[in-house]
Amino acid sequence: MTEEQSAVEAAPVDVHSYARPAEAVAQHLDLNIAVNFDQKVLSGRAAYQIENKTGTDQIIFDTRNLQIEKVYLGDALEETTFRLGDSDPTLGQPLIVQIKPDTRKVTIQYSTSPDAAALQWLNPQQTAGKQHPFLFTQSQAILARTWIPIQDSPGIRITYNANVKVPKELLALMSAENPTTKNDTGVYSFEMKQPIPSYLMALSVGDLTFREIGPQTGIYAEPATIDAAAYEFAEMDKMLVAAEKLYGKYRWDQYDLLVLPPSFPFGGMENPRLTFVTPTVLAKDRSLTSLIAHELAHSWSGNLVTNGTWNDFWLNEGFTVYFERRIMEELYGKEYADMLNVLGYQDLTNTIEEIGASHPDTRLKLDLAGRDPDEGLTDIAYEKGNFFLRNVERAVGRERFDAFLNNYFSTFAFQSTNTDKFLNFLRSELIKGDEELAQKINVEGWVFSPGLPEDFVKPTSSRFAKVEEAYQSWQSGTPAAQLNTADWSSHEWLHFIRMLPEQMSQQQLAELDRAFNFTNSGNAEVLAAWFLHAIRNNYTTADQALETFLTNVGRRKFLVPIYRELIRTPEGKKKALAIYAKARPNYHAVSTVTLDDLLK
Repeated sequence: MTEEQSAVEAAPVDVHSYARPAEAVAQHLDLNIAVNFDQKVLSGRAAYQIENKTGTDQIIFDTRNLQIEKVYLGDALEETTFRLGDSDPTLGQPLIVQIKPDTRKVTIQYSTSPDAAALQWLNPQQTAGKQHPFLFTQSQAILARTWIPIQDSPGIRITYNANVKVPKELLALMSAENPTTKNDTGVYSFEMKQPIPSYLMALSVGDLTFREIGPQTGIYAEPATIDAAAYEFAEMDKMLVAAEKLYGKYRWDQYDLLVLPPSFPFGGMENPRLTFVTPTVLAKDRSLTSLIAHELAHSWSGNLVTNGTWNDFWLNEGFTVYFERRIMEELYGKEYADMLNVLGYQDLTNTIEEIGASHPDTRLKLDLAGRDPDEGLTDIAYEKGNFFLRNVERAVGRERFDAFLNNYFSTFAFQSTNTDKFLNFLRSELIKGDEELAQKINVEGWVFSPGLPEDFVKPTSSRFAKVEEAYQSWQSGTPAAQLNTADWSSHEWLHFIRMLPEQMSQQQLAELDRAFNFTNSGNAEVLAAWFLHAIRNNYTTADQALETFLTNVGRRKFLVPIYRELIRTPEGKKKALAIYAKARPNYHAVSTVTLDDLLK
């Protein structure tokens, strides 16, 4: 057995994939597909260069609701036999292809189902321009298998080329080297030279235009949105420079953003070279751009060094939140980053309270066997992961910790890792047998224990202290309009709204609304936080704005708390179901899976 084989076999088994990479593994994909908006299907061929490591007579791919038509071997396209195994609602079906010991190429002819979970087909009315249809994919965590037959595990990396045929009036983009203008043929070619995991496979098709921001950065958006996006994200280049200064060269050549229609279920998705981003961050004041710093940071933590299974998700997200806040500190100062850490701590404590402090899902190292990994991807990975890394930084000092992280990113570049590998690296490169340091870092308390460890240091913010003073002043009778809020960022407003008492009178709500215009805020974060108070206290003035928000915005982070608050009362549940019936067609499957369960 070669060293490489033993390393693969020693890698943890991915319980969310049928693939057996230790036996036969895909290394490169040539994808050739056509996009049919009328039928809502993608169809074509996925041709893989494979390595048959053990001389096995089969290779296994993941599929879910795909129509597999034919499978061929080699360049001569010799037809071979295949079968689909038993179906699981979350994992789909294994595609088991008969191969020969010397097979190097497998080509799968297939088409997707119109309700493929990764694909969101939008009609013209659901876009900013209202003229053309739109398509985007969301592959994370295990939805790539719903639009490509693929070995759908974050522990398996491939390079890829693609040819995509789309209607001539539309532009196609992928997580690869991209065109910047439409052509006359509607056929676009793509290349991704760096090996990526399957969840970073991405495609979007729409009436899109490109705007350059800097030598390595740019924005794609619908023509109706491009000016607002270019203003909002004008500091992308500065972020890239700040990130490189911290953790080394950006390894993906170009860094672009694609602003999607509002039904996108996440804030952003770090598809390499082309971050997909929600329009809910277009606040007109650049106040929500830490989300861009987050997705950019993923170019190191997640895309460059990847969690090998979804049980190790904190290695992607905890590192990325830590890095995002370091970028924001570099650009806007420590006081700014402190606010983000306090808001993150609030989100973390809410999640722990919701799940239960002793629940195993509040550990960093998860066990998601038998579940949709999406269920386990909570604020724990993001915020507890970030605070663990801040704890390590506090224990060893920033300079030493930065050197360690640079070493980590370069040692594991373009590889998948896992919690044990990272902790071994931490012990050998940083702790180095220092028992006192090991106790300070407290791996057991942070990584393998539920809740927050006893030695947790709660973050503080001097800017939020002033917000708290203003809040106390309002509580003591100062009219809202007389509070000193002139230079508040959206983070300060969010902190203020989160402090408001659960129970408020109609007069109090109306006074706050008159002074600060919360119900008509153009800031999605502020709106979503305000709506919770409006629902709780039956402030009907906000009803129309609430319905408009829920009908147009598909970001799960906002939807779940709002619907959850609505269904607490019979009257609220009635309202929630009526809005959901209208809004559901505007949401991506990632959101509807969660909401269908919540509202049943």
